[in-house]
Amino acid sequence: MDVFIIGISGGVGGLLARNLRARGDHVHGLVRREQQRADLASRGAIAHLGDLARMTVRELATAFGTVGTVVYSAGSNGGGKEVTDAIDNRGVVKAIEAARLAGIPRFALVSVLPEAGRGQGMSEEEEYYFAVKKEADIALTRSGLDWLILRPSMLTDGPGTGQVSLGPAESHDEISREDVAATLAELLHEPRIGRQILELNTGSTPLREAVQANIR
Repeated sequence: MDVFIIGISGGVGGLLARNLRARGDHVHGLVRREQQRADLASRGAIAHLGDLARMTVRELATAFGTVGTVVYSAGSNGGGKEVTDAIDNRGVVKAIEAARLAGIPRFALVSVLPEAGRGQGMSEEEEYYFAVKKEADIALTRSGLDWLILRPSMLTDGPGTGQVSLGPAESHDEISREDVAATLAELLHEPRIGRQILELNTGSTPLREAVQANIR
């Protein structure tokens, strides 16, 4: 596979890149600093310099090149509204338009469980974050691409277990970024899964079996 990851320097994106490289896939990513590009190159990934917020659709499409899949795993994590809108809303829409312009058929989006944080006295910025994430989900489902939306539960930095619960509707608990990345890599390697919204939580099913159970 030939995959372009937006958010490759983030937690899930970096782990996904490592997972895909271990499978022998070609991995590209977007970074803002030269040092990040050098670091990724040392790990076998091809990094393209650019600021998502400032790039045009055409510039981003050019960076995508001829990859077969775009993965959008960048996120503001509920920061200020301006940053949230730039990354979690306009950034996703721009990437979708760039994928269509470049003729890239498959687009995977790492989103968020709608229930995450409910009942915890969220701030106005956090409420805005969840609303924007939903708008991005809607934009992708209406894009005409072969899309996939993965909604993980609350992310942790603990070690992965390889055991998950994956389906159209899951409870909200927590899951390691390592398990999210491994599950996403498995999903990307299953062409029979497409145009689906899947929610992901910690569980007791080996992740490969969990992915196979969602083939439609």
